[in-house]
Order: sequence, then C-alpha cells, then structure tokens
Amino acid sequence: MSPIIKRGGDKFTLPSKYLLFILTILCVGLIAITFNTNVFNSSVNSFAGAVVVPFQKGITTVGVWMKSTSDNLESIRALQTENQNLKKQVEQLTIENTNLEQDKYELTKLRELYELDAQYSDYKKIGARIIAKDAGNWYHSFVIDKGSDVGVEVDMNVIAGGGLVGRITDVGPDWAKVQTIIADNSSVSCTVLSASENLIATGDLELYNEGQISFSKLVDEADKVSVGDKVVTSNISDKYLPGVLVGYISTIEEDSNNLTKSGRITPVVQFEYMNEVLVIMKLKNTGE
Repeated sequence: MSPIIKRGGDKFTLPSKYLLFILTILCVGLIAITFNTNVFNSSVNSFAGAVVVPFQKGITTVGVWMKSTSDNLESIRALQTENQNLKKQVEQLTIENTNLEQDKYELTKLRELYELDAQYSDYKKIGARIIAKDAGNWYHSFVIDKGSDVGVEVDMNVIAGGGLVGRITDVGPDWAKVQTIIADNSSVSCTVLSASENLIATGDLELYNEGQISFSKLVDEADKVSVGDKVVTSNISDKYLPGVLVGYISTIEEDSNNLTKSGRITPVVQFEYMNEVLVIMKLKNTGE
C-alpha cells in the first residue's frame, strides 16, 4: 500500500518503492558525509559528553552497587550458616561437658565409697544408689535400690562419705528404706575415741540446719574430752556396729547436774549431697 500525502486539499499518492528509494539515498548520503567530513563530530561528541557518558557512569555505579550488595548478601548467608553450625557445635560441646562433669562427680563419689570400703574392710558391704527421699533439703530418710533379693535386712547399717549414715528400717524385694542419724527420732550410742567415754548422739533436723547433731549423757569427770575429738559408734549400741565414725565434737557444756556433759557433734557425712551408699551386710544383734 502506498503512503497518502495531502496536498492543498487533494490527495497525493507516493508509491512505496519511491519512498524506499529516497530513504536509501538519504542514508547513503549521510553515511558518506559522516565518513568524509567532521560536520557531525562536534555535535555527536557534545551529545556523548552531556548524555551518554553520565548515563554510562550511572549504569556502572548501579552495577558496582548491585554486585557489592549481592556479595554482601552472599557473605551474610554464609555467616548465618556458619553461625548455625557453631551454635550446634556449642550445644553439643555443652552436653558433652555436662556429661563429663557428671562422670567426674560420680567417679569422685565412687572413689570415696571405695576408700570407705577399704576403711571398714572387716565388714562385707554392698553398694546401693539412692532412688527416692523424703521432702526437704537433705536426707533424713531415703530409699535405695537394693533389697531382700540381695540379702539386705532391717537394722543393717548404712555408711557413706566417710562415716555413718543410718540404718535400714524397711525392706522390699528390690528396695530398702534408710533412716539417717539426723532424723528427729534417731539416737546412737557412741564413744569419744580419744577418751573412751560414752555418750548418746541424737538427731535434730532443726539443729542440722547448722550442720550439727546434739549429744548428751557424756560422763567426763577427768575432762579428757575436748572439741575436735572423734566420735564413733560404741560397743554397747544395740543397732549399730562398733567403730563406725559419726563425727567430731564441736561444742561441750556442763549439765546442770554437774555429773554429765552435753553439746554438739559435726557429722562427717554431708547428708545433702549423697547419691550412693554402702550397706554393711551384717547385723549387730545377731553377729551374722
């Protein structure tokens, strides 16, 4: 279809082949002028300097910024991944450290029991773990995981932490209940080792808030007993085997009758920190 050109109200039609020929001649002429003269050089250079160069600078700046942003995002992702991995490693190391501390604690306790076993080597003993205890901050009574199935009986003595803990008061097939010497209704016939003087050690939970138990009926006419003396179970006790360490004299007072003395004992066992104990497999009253 030929283009239509209006001329003075009349339509003038220019065939397409002529229009194409004219445009071709025009383009060839412009190319020849551009290559053989510098007519457009100054204009083109001015246009490039004013428009193209700043545009290119802008494009370059945006490109650099986008690359930098992309690199930063990539670094952030890498750091986040590394941070997550480090958190997992810290959690794992924390768990391993806790387990090692627990193992170290249990090893220390087992060594203490081993030393205690050697200290009372004349007695056959069996190790037991504490599986339950009465309410409170320390163990005035508790349950162990050994019972009649392995020969545990009522009134067998229990030791830990270097000395006397208490005695068995109830037994099941695979459990046993222990009453400690700090319980309110507990009493133990003891001897002051250095003076061979007898006394009665009595449990007192309120007094044990201060880490003490009381003693009474000490006959010490020659004043041979002093603070720091070792107190052990005596031969005259009906429940406890003789020679088991109970604690050390911490205070002594003259009674109002001027015949006996009373005071306090610091137990050798720390009742708030027990986890394992030894049961002496022998009864005092039968000599088994």
